[in-house]
Amino acid sequence: MPEGASMTHPFELNQEIELAATPEQVWDAIATGPGVDSWFMGHSEFGTSAGEPAFLTVMGRTEQSTITAYEPGARLGMRGEEAPDGRFMATEYLIEGRGSGTTVLRIVHSGVLGDDWETEFEAMKAGWPLYLRTLGQYLAHFTGRTPSVTTVFRPGAGGADATWKTVTEALGVTPDVGEGDEVHLPDGSTGVVYHVIPHAGLGVRTGQGLYRFVHSGDDRGDVLYLGHQNFTGRDEQAAWDAWTAERFGRR
Repeated sequence: MPEGASMTHPFELNQEIELAATPEQVWDAIATGPGVDSWFMGHSEFGTSAGEPAFLTVMGRTEQSTITAYEPGARLGMRGEEAPDGRFMATEYLIEGRGSGTTVLRIVHSGVLGDDWETEFEAMKAGWPLYLRTLGQYLAHFTGRTPSVTTVFRPGAGGADATWKTVTEALGVTPDVGEGDEVHLPDGSTGVVYHVIPHAGLGVRTGQGLYRFVHSGDDRGDVLYLGHQNFTGRDEQAAWDAWTAERFGRR
């Protein structure tokens, strides 16, 4: 290999979750823009057949994928564009109804990563459970409703431990917060914690929406990411921008 050339590393990550929803409800949540916007990040748009494009836009940056499988209620596949060095990502969603209104969703996330593959892989491995738990919360409490989405990225947040302490204290809990704990959001609403990744990720559900506080890790830019969905239609972007600036400094 020429000096200075990057190395690539194939990967595959498998996830599974049982959801209190029908296969049709799960399909709408993973294969339509409004559905994905209700539990994932940013803004999504989807074609409706294999070969058509899918788009994910986060903080003004849009990534395009090609739909490789489109079987409503059963299977959705997407493959991102390939970089010159061969890097790419592909995602396959497999839906299986279990009766009694429950469905198992399996996700196979695969592709080729670059030099920093271990850090990227660990980030995906930690991130998918949080997003899938958020999907479960959406289907159980807000299914069919379209959210107003808030996205905030704050690089240089101050390190994972300090960021975690700031976020948890601002929500009225201690850094050893656990699932089921009650938290208090800046608008005075009360929420319950539905997922915790210590010092890295917190998922909160209120009567109005779903709120996620995620730290990228010190070796991935030291970024605090807020990804929120409010299902009353209230635009909360300015309020959360101000909240972040107040606690982590203005940029």
